[in-house]
Amino acid sequence: MILPALYELYERLNRDPEYEICPPGFSLQKIVFRVVLQSDGRLHAITDARIKDQRGNLHPRQLKVLGHPKSPGSGFNPCTLWDTAQYMLGYKPEDKNPQRTRKSFVAFRKHHLGLEGEINCPAFSAVCRFLEYWDPSQAENWPVLEEVGPGYGVFQIVEQTKYVHDEDAIESWWRNQLGSKNEANEGQCLVTGQYGPVTRLQYKIKKVGKQGESLLVSFNDSAYESYGNKQSFNAPISENAAFRYATALNSLTDGPKSHKHRFSVGDATVVFWTKEPTNTEDIFAQFATGAYAATENATEAQDEGVRQKIELFLKALRKGREAYAELDGQADQTPFYLLGMTGQAKGRIGVRFFYTDCLSTLLDNLRRHYDDLRMVRRFEEGSKHPDPEFPALRQILDETCPRDRKNKPMRDQIPPILEGPLLRAVIAGTPYPAGLFTAVMRRVHADREVNHVRACIIAGYFRRNLKQEVSMCLDTERNDPAYRLGRLFAVLERIQELAHWYQTGNNLEKGIRDSYFSAACLTPASVFPRIERLSTHHRRHLLGSKKHYYDQLIADIREGQKDPPNVLALKEQAAFLLGYYHQWKQLRQKKDKEAAEQETEGE
Repeated sequence: MILPALYELYERLNRDPEYEICPPGFSLQKIVFRVVLQSDGRLHAITDARIKDQRGNLHPRQLKVLGHPKSPGSGFNPCTLWDTAQYMLGYKPEDKNPQRTRKSFVAFRKHHLGLEGEINCPAFSAVCRFLEYWDPSQAENWPVLEEVGPGYGVFQIVEQTKYVHDEDAIESWWRNQLGSKNEANEGQCLVTGQYGPVTRLQYKIKKVGKQGESLLVSFNDSAYESYGNKQSFNAPISENAAFRYATALNSLTDGPKSHKHRFSVGDATVVFWTKEPTNTEDIFAQFATGAYAATENATEAQDEGVRQKIELFLKALRKGREAYAELDGQADQTPFYLLGMTGQAKGRIGVRFFYTDCLSTLLDNLRRHYDDLRMVRRFEEGSKHPDPEFPALRQILDETCPRDRKNKPMRDQIPPILEGPLLRAVIAGTPYPAGLFTAVMRRVHADREVNHVRACIIAGYFRRNLKQEVSMCLDTERNDPAYRLGRLFAVLERIQELAHWYQTGNNLEKGIRDSYFSAACLTPASVFPRIERLSTHHRRHLLGSKKHYYDQLIADIREGQKDPPNVLALKEQAAFLLGYYHQWKQLRQKKDKEAAEQETEGE
């Protein structure tokens, strides 16, 4: 399913010039320097080929070149008319193995001089003359080679706009070479079903995991071989099919439009596409990562089209099927594809998940997902750091791992077993993984914090997995002891904060939440008598009306309740946290309302 889907995607991307898809036998590479020659082969200059973005930052130039890069450790295997400075010039900054660098240049020179008799092109002959007389020690006179950093270079003749490898005669010769290739093995292609030559080596995929390039189809052990076949002949794929699926996937992971197709979920690299171009395809990655909020509030004119698509997507999530046609008119007939991959040892790719369905089903399940997670926000729009209306997948997973000293999530510690099941739950509407709930509960006990996203996760687990209704905001009619105890703890915490403020005029640095929160959630009978005794002292510092309000609130919460239980089960602990979150928000709303009324009276 994966390879045929990518094979079909190639046709679509090839029709769109914005994706810059290359024909078979060619590839897009990141070029950082140019070797500019006189027509007789003398060196004119070595220049920086990088381009500046709108912010003035330099980036490699994407150019179509002949062939594909060689595999690391494949010996001396030079490319044709492009390569690294090690091959093209015999130079490598801070070289730890100058002997190998020199041999690389010799191999590059021998390769091109051996082809000169086959290629009738003056520009190619100029390159050969340069390689004949070039002394690698002269490369030190060109500091640009250190400035551009590692990357590939190309040749160019002075005062010509074309690069040497783009010359018509050279391209024609190259295509003839491709047509004359004949694979030794033949078989039925697993992708197209056609019988013919199959490729021995698969193309590499870029930017999956921490490795630069990896193989999606490969065999590295005799245990995986059968019928006497070696390497990729165990999975027979024609050269054309291998090129197409790899080119399409590389375009999603590292192409000019990869920003809208590629995103990360934990340590998994996820690519998303639809069979035909859609608005959902353009902005889905932003919703998965939470980046849509920044674009939604952007003011740049060039973001207007993206903002309009985001508004349509939000409308579809809020209103349902009646708004799908406005977002994507053929949502019921348009398939979508979602592929999750991770980098493995020895340059291989592991497939975490692959989902496909029609776009309307995706939107239905996304809407259901956000309905299950819906919870009153602690900080609304207009706050300095507003809580998200639609928590992103990355934000959800961030709540399962610890944070560093800068309060950034340590994503390498996200449990790897969560990404696929969580994405499946969101995309296919299945129950949330139990590990997500338990991981968040562990983080709450460790951090003593119930933020908006954590409250959403807990509420979603109750609604979807346990089939229990959970109110979005404070439910004063809910009588289960755990929920009431969570409310009570939030009230006692607020009383302590107010008492400290009235006494000192400063915010409380360490309160009962820092000392007793986890214990109160786990073993309330051992904690609540103590913090309630402390609260009687705190309430003495409150003003008359405020003291009466909190006394009455505590009485209302405790009405009909028995003594706190000795231990709360995990599900009851979650109810405690929801009660605490709801009551905390209600007290915050009351504070904001009183402040607004005071401002109105002052006017």
